[in-house]
Amino acid sequence: MTRAIGIDPGTVSIDLCGLEDGALVLDRSLPTAVALADPAALIALLERGATPDCIAGPSGYGLPVTAADAATDEELRLAFLAAPGEGGGIGGLRALARTLAASGLRVVFTPGVIHLPSVPTHRKLNRVDLGTADKVCAAALGIVEQARREECPLSAVSFVLLELGGAFTAALAVDGGRIVDGAGGSAGPMGLRAPGALDAEVAFLAGTIPKSLVFGGGAAAVWGDEQVTPERFGEPRTAREHVAFDAYVEGAVKAVATMLTSVPAPREILLSGRMAGVDAVREAIIGQLAAHVQAPVRTLAGFATVATHAAQGAALIADGLAGGTQQPLVETLGIREASGTVLDHLYVIALSTARHRLGLA
Repeated sequence: MTRAIGIDPGTVSIDLCGLEDGALVLDRSLPTAVALADPAALIALLERGATPDCIAGPSGYGLPVTAADAATDEELRLAFLAAPGEGGGIGGLRALARTLAASGLRVVFTPGVIHLPSVPTHRKLNRVDLGTADKVCAAALGIVEQARREECPLSAVSFVLLELGGAFTAALAVDGGRIVDGAGGSAGPMGLRAPGALDAEVAFLAGTIPKSLVFGGGAAAVWGDEQVTPERFGEPRTAREHVAFDAYVEGAVKAVATMLTSVPAPREILLSGRMAGVDAVREAIIGQLAAHVQAPVRTLAGFATVATHAAQGAALIADGLAGGTQQPLVETLGIREASGTVLDHLYVIALSTARHRLGLA
């Protein structure tokens, strides 16, 4: 019997998905603030029932497959890209990762897109965020889902994944069942909360770039309400709200168009994430994509009711790492062959500068 759990550490919610011999046994979603305030309750959920053989834990920007209880402080800083005392971003998730590491549970950290051998080196140059670890997990769900629906081998799967999260928007290209390119949320299009890729001149004008800047100033800021709900965002009324909506939708469509240079003839375009569940947003994106791509556009179906697509994909990867039925998925994606760090391909700044910014010697 293989019991595997996937965790999606989202900006809005932390989602848990558990499988036992392929059957769904855990399907939960907790507000991120609540989960971070009471990590013991989250750990109790993970411990309920049989002891998990593998838990794909909150991995931030990712690491080569690493047991959480063996992860060094340097590895955690590289995974979450924040220096000690940095208040913005996902500092609470770093603390959660450390708590999970000390829990005695079999937690592993998994790679981001930049760690994968299937992405050519020239696409990694001067990039850190080609897609965080949770985006790899969402793509894993898409690979399994397409292979089953099309009755094709994993190696025949191809699609562009547009991940429309509660804060960030990202796009990944999958060809031959492997991720070959990506534009992560902090280096991609505008998200609901996050600004996406910054014009370097904007960075210059900002003077300093705190972590909080990566997580604010997105479509919601343009809208005029940083706390606008996804549902209300799908109903623009004022001129300003329409500008925000149009920028968000067009940015997502452009991200797909960019990925088509890496997978020119995908079987389909897949939508995932919280914003993909908003009818007006989804329909607007599908309508604009129709003018640029012949492939059908679908929303990931998944197999859980509550947990996010990324949590479901994380459970599949955890199952494969534990020796379950999803071993072929892990092998096709090259999860175990992932290597390096998110800083390995920087040329615009020195490696020593990047490490110093993270408080590393």
